[in-house]
Amino acid sequence: MKKILLSAVAIVAIAFATNTSLQAQSMEKTKMVGGAKMYPSKDIIDNAVNSKDHTTLVAAVKAAGLVETLKGKGPFTVFAPTNSAFDKLPKGTVETLLKPENKAMLTKVLTYHVVAGHMDSKAIAAAIKKGNGKAEFTTVEGGKLWAWMKGSKLMLKDEKGGMSTVTIADVHQKNGVIHVVDTVLMPK
Repeated sequence: MKKILLSAVAIVAIAFATNTSLQAQSMEKTKMVGGAKMYPSKDIIDNAVNSKDHTTLVAAVKAAGLVETLKGKGPFTVFAPTNSAFDKLPKGTVETLLKPENKAMLTKVLTYHVVAGHMDSKAIAAAIKKGNGKAEFTTVEGGKLWAWMKGSKLMLKDEKGGMSTVTIADVHQKNGVIHVVDTVLMPK
């Protein structure tokens, strides 16, 4: 009888904790990315895996062995290319990068999309203003990215001269912020 009572109490406690967690998530200010809510209480990886628009990015992060890094404390600012951004690359590029022998190059490309710190759109706008219309950021990969405004759109330029537009800004995570971009950024 005691075991049954303890089991019932444990089940009620688990149900209460789960319900409390679900209630807390439902009250969070979320953004929709790839058909899924992005929760500020979750880390970059736990949110990204739910976006149907970022399956290629998630596969690349896994192949590069960067999952644990992006689940880490951070904070990180990630310029996250969509599947259609990867589709713009020359045919076969993604497949080649995902091969185990190209892990170093894949890691270089992915870490070029990350800036240390929490750079939301207000912080980026302040950097652009301070730079007289253009901001320069050093990526985790060690390269440079440039940002400026074109009307109401935040634009990025990579080291190879490629251009990308932020399509969804300020997707807050517990370990940083994601800005969805429409083109893969390429380091030198």
